[in-house]
Amino acid sequence: MNIQEYELMNILADERYKNQRELSEKTGYSLGKINSALKTLVETGYLDGQMGLTKKAGNEMEEKRPKNAVILAAGFGMRMVPINVEVPKGILEVHGEPLIERLIRQLLEAGVKEIDIVVGFMKEQYEYLIDKYGVHLVFNKDYAVKNNLYSLKQILHKIGNTYIIPCDVWCRENPFSDREWYSWYMVGEEKSEESIFRVNRKKELVLTKGEEAGNRMIGIAYILKEDAGHLKEQAEKLFGKREYRQSFWEDALVWDGKMHLRPREVKGDLVHEINTLEELRELDHHSSQLNSDILSLIGEVLDCRTEEIVEIRALKKGMTNRSFQFTCRGKRYIARIPGEGTGKMINRKQEYDVYQALKGKEIADPVRYISPENGYKITEFVDARTCDPDSDEDVSRAMKYLRAFHDCRLKVDHSFDLFEQMEYYESLWNGEKSVFKDYQKVKEQIYELKAYIDRQPKEIALTHIDANHDNFCLRERKHI
Repeated sequence: MNIQEYELMNILADERYKNQRELSEKTGYSLGKINSALKTLVETGYLDGQMGLTKKAGNEMEEKRPKNAVILAAGFGMRMVPINVEVPKGILEVHGEPLIERLIRQLLEAGVKEIDIVVGFMKEQYEYLIDKYGVHLVFNKDYAVKNNLYSLKQILHKIGNTYIIPCDVWCRENPFSDREWYSWYMVGEEKSEESIFRVNRKKELVLTKGEEAGNRMIGIAYILKEDAGHLKEQAEKLFGKREYRQSFWEDALVWDGKMHLRPREVKGDLVHEINTLEELRELDHHSSQLNSDILSLIGEVLDCRTEEIVEIRALKKGMTNRSFQFTCRGKRYIARIPGEGTGKMINRKQEYDVYQALKGKEIADPVRYISPENGYKITEFVDARTCDPDSDEDVSRAMKYLRAFHDCRLKVDHSFDLFEQMEYYESLWNGEKSVFKDYQKVKEQIYELKAYIDRQPKEIALTHIDANHDNFCLRERKHI
């Protein structure tokens, strides 16, 4: 049965048949397609002579009725900086209501009462939903290092007549129903350069080619029990492959160049996926989350209104921090928000003292603000490239600059003992082994140098403790 035939059955389940022209107006299909579809439905026993649903249709409708839903809410929502420092994406308020509560309410209205929410980042902020709506929370312990394919893994055994829903969508109208006829994946009618799928003439979701734009991927899907087996089989194959750790759950739907669910196309203004602060601002400029502490801080430091903070973009670089680039009044900046647990690794007061010693020396990034308490930092954007470790010229320039920095003989009131710090960092592992297999060997080699280092005459001065190539920015020939 094709999509047109299912759509007609859906209409005829609610309304008494009048004429083909009315069905054509409701669906947008031509009279020819309506006539052909009705004829097929009668011949296959789904409609009777009066165009009413038969017992066969009723039985199938009951067999395919939605039973449960899964909401994926474990991730950081990295593109949602800086709001994701304060609340997880699912708790973002749009028009006075958290995104996830709106989804839950719409599911309940459709008769779907069994709802699992896969949580991870800031999972505690979702716990109130247990008492308020009777949902179940499932913890994805790998949320920080793997993508939502592994959230699917937590509830794979429950998939069957199931809605799968991302937590960051806002639906103007209820997209859920107590009646579903086939498995589908929701996409927008409009095109998006970020999408890798498009709806073809056969109403299939196929991979785009080259620079071809696809249909906007929304992420809501419905999986029938009869199709769940294929999803589970494909997902199990991916779980064991390292290269799929950063994959989305949709990858388990794709093989042979297409997604093995039918598309459900919706108009662009009916469903909004909120990935960035500016998308939230566009949908609801009164959202309480737009009064973010970090945005207020930026406004105070730069003496601007928060509405002037635009073009916000998350930066992937950095092992320990969540940073983002933004523009204010035509000038670019970078804001750094320390990641979870970094306070144990970095003494923010000492870091602050270092930047005070560097002030006016044009040695480090041009800092507009740094906090000695929480490590928040706002710097002017430097249009430069990082040192190429494979370039002798780049490395030579970097080392000469590092030597010039040492020769400044700057002083601070603290010191960094490499060997003490190694032992301290190990103590944070709570007895677990390093993820690096050669760690112990490298450590032993470093300790072999300790006696030699201790014997050398030395003058204590401020230096760079992480002279990694990524920490050197090169601009024009004579500047670094």
